[in-house]
Amino acid sequence: MAAGLEEAFGAAGEFGGAQRRLTALLVLLQVYVACQSVLIVLVGAVPQYRVERAAAAAGGAQRVHFLSNFTSIVTEWYLIEQEAYKVSLASSLFFAGLLIGNITFGPLSDKLGRKPVYISGLFFDIVFGYVTALAPNYGIFAVSRFLVGIVNGGMALVSFVLTQEYVGKSFWSFTGPAQTDRRDARFLLLLTLGSLTNLTFAVGIAVYALLGYYVREWRYLALVSNTLGVIFFLLSFMLPESPRWLYSQGKTAEAEDVMQYIALGNGKERLNLKLKPSAGTLRKDEPPPGILHLIKHPVLRWRTVILMYIWYVCSFVYYGLTLNAGELGGNLYLNVALYGLVEVPAFPLCIFFIEKSWSGRRRTMMWFLMFAGFACIFTMFLQKNSGLLLSPTLLALCGKMMVSAAFNIAYIYTSELYPTVLRNAGLGVCSMSCRFGGILAPFVPTMKSLSPSVPFVVFGISGLSAGFLTLFLPETLNKPIAESIDELQSLKYRVLKNEKAEQTS
Repeated sequence: MAAGLEEAFGAAGEFGGAQRRLTALLVLLQVYVACQSVLIVLVGAVPQYRVERAAAAAGGAQRVHFLSNFTSIVTEWYLIEQEAYKVSLASSLFFAGLLIGNITFGPLSDKLGRKPVYISGLFFDIVFGYVTALAPNYGIFAVSRFLVGIVNGGMALVSFVLTQEYVGKSFWSFTGPAQTDRRDARFLLLLTLGSLTNLTFAVGIAVYALLGYYVREWRYLALVSNTLGVIFFLLSFMLPESPRWLYSQGKTAEAEDVMQYIALGNGKERLNLKLKPSAGTLRKDEPPPGILHLIKHPVLRWRTVILMYIWYVCSFVYYGLTLNAGELGGNLYLNVALYGLVEVPAFPLCIFFIEKSWSGRRRTMMWFLMFAGFACIFTMFLQKNSGLLLSPTLLALCGKMMVSAAFNIAYIYTSELYPTVLRNAGLGVCSMSCRFGGILAPFVPTMKSLSPSVPFVVFGISGLSAGFLTLFLPETLNKPIAESIDELQSLKYRVLKNEKAEQTS
């Protein structure tokens, strides 16, 4: 019988054993992504050192003594004093690479498919990761970090889209509708899509800190961290292509094969259905939709502008608060783990609120962004010696928890606001603006020369303004998802959207 894609998911199982195995692999991949993203934190760590300047003044060679039990690119290539900027430069190059990867990989996977682009990106991520670990000099190290950033950012973006497109719409966040089998609810709280992706990334930061604690040689640490990617690369060949992408491209026969694979993997009999063509199926003489369609379509144009600013602020405030919290003293590895684990409580909070009819995606993200902004502003009124409960560090970490929750919602919310044919392009553009926030955030603390409160005011105003702009976006909780651009303005889509809203009110 002829059926739509959502009906096929209903017959095959929206989140059965097959999808759980596939999404588990892609979610756990975030451990590797996190290790690559924060590699410079330990690999570029600056230990205490002593410079024998007297010898240099006497005409002898200047000698530097590093007082640490670990090595880094700083100790190997003496990146101190006038050369210290090179550590930050390597980090900036990585974020610049992420920017390029987000721009190119999104539209590329919309045209060529999710799986081939994801597999290729992961392969080159591993190759360039080993170049980083074996770099004979700083120049090659810096270039390799730039290349890792390109493929790491693009591959992570495509993997996130895959985690959502393998399952039915009811499970695009942790909990499904009331009619969902409640036996699945506990498992969904432990292993599901976009929310757990960011949670695993946070845990991955703590895993990297643990690896760094036991592996004190920076080259060995880079090798061990990168080897995790080899395991995921070999396992990734079992992934099928996204059925949603195949369906949106008019490849209904291939989409049917994937749905049959999912159904059999879920322990069901072979499906007796034939997918009817998508309303937005492209004709062969039509070019596929790309980034320009985000500007041409009036609805998508304003959504994209607002979402780009929200993603920029999320990254800007996130890294800004991290830099301020990084002034903590104590054990280096414990601090790195703390910066990751502080994000863990954010996920139960946002998952609880985004599924409630009185909060939803829009209002929840608004409040988390505003709370992060208030945390920045209130931090400037506290003294460092004001006690544990009122310390600026604790408030900054709370702010980071809030903006982490907003970041988590942004992935889910953005995916639901774009039709399937433009979802990767939309995520790519938003992630691009996010990288600008990460690049600019390290420069804001230098504004302390004007006034100690200026950086906090900048971060606070950014968070509050992004929270306010969120109100201009539509709510997507329990709303249908458009497969094509045409469905955004079709009468049937609007009527169904209104019916859904009435049912949940």
